[in-house]
Amino acid sequence: MDIYEIFYSIQGEGRETGYPTVFIRTSGCNLRCSYCDTPEAYERGSSMSIEDILREVKKFPCDRVCVTGGEPLLQKETMELLSALIDNGYSVSIETNGSLSIKPLLDFESLLISLDIKCPSSRMHDKMDMNNLRYLSEKDQLKFVISDRVDYEYAKNIIVENSVPCPVFFQPVWSSNPGRLADWILRDGLSIRLGLQIHKVIWGEEKGR
Repeated sequence: MDIYEIFYSIQGEGRETGYPTVFIRTSGCNLRCSYCDTPEAYERGSSMSIEDILREVKKFPCDRVCVTGGEPLLQKETMELLSALIDNGYSVSIETNGSLSIKPLLDFESLLISLDIKCPSSRMHDKMDMNNLRYLSEKDQLKFVISDRVDYEYAKNIIVENSVPCPVFFQPVWSSNPGRLADWILRDGLSIRLGLQIHKVIWGEEKGR
């Protein structure tokens, strides 16, 4: 597999926020979001076998692993990696950008799927596979990164028009005002969660965190 980095940190987003987690960041992405915070993972990386990856993960005192990117579903070995991690007793999540079908992930009963739906400010919203919404289950999570009111209304319409069984997070773009987004959520009475990237609250934009 092409791996950009493996590191140990605090999960900063979603329903597992705050848990110590080992992150496996794959290389390569098929999107170019305007606010991407890891563009260096578009192409760069090192080739690692599944066994090499497991050896690195086992160096950390942690039973949670998040496979992220880049876009992990671009690599055919990702399914083998997920299977190996689960077989080794890890609690595993995967973060995927919403452009590729998550249906193959349904074979993993314990896997937490973190699905992004890109909003207009990303300039990638027309590349989403909206069929993915019907594959989500209660154990998963759905995330929208919100930059402005246009993004907010776009995301709100999607959750109003679709029955989503899992927690939904509206997360402000890092440089934007979370208070403004909180006000919009409260004003509309949305039953969703405001998500903040607490790893950035702690360490800023330091890489490997």
